Amino acid sequence: MKGELIMAFIITSTAFTASGLIPAKFTCDGADVSPALQWSAPPAGTQSLALIMDDPDAPVGNWDHWILFNLPTETKGLVEGVKALPTGTQDGKNSWGHTRYGGPCPPDREHRYFFKLYALDSRLTLKSGASKKEVEAAMKGHIVGQTELIGRYDRKR
Repeated sequence: MKGELIMAFIITSTAFTASGLIPAKFTCDGADVSPALQWSAPPAGTQSLALIMDDPDAPVGNWDHWILFNLPTETKGLVEGVKALPTGTQDGKNSWGHTRYGGPCPPDREHRYFFKLYALDSRLTLKSGASKKEVEAAMKGHIVGQTELIGRYDRKR
């Protein structure tokens, strides 16, 4: 509509800045708890959200750290160390084979960690424990918005 203000769909964290260093607390070198995340209202037509955290710099290829899908649209973020996910949210299986957050733990050098948030025009008809590949396939053709937050981490050697 002419003159309508459309707000950007963005994701942020109080734990680190965009492209900044992720504190050790959120990694295998610390408490390995998820950082707090906040996001703005998703685009019109959004029926659910999906969050994928992965590391494209892993020596074995892309390493999946955290996969959530079917987050309710009214969800505006996740608290630090989230234990109780919003009602209806499902966990996907990460590269460790777990259905929970697994923090940065680079074996060789500084890596980048992408927190990708997707706004979808439907709920995904997948079972909890779905892989990232399954989640991405189910999202195909249903993404109405996307945003990401990148953090970096390198272990002390």
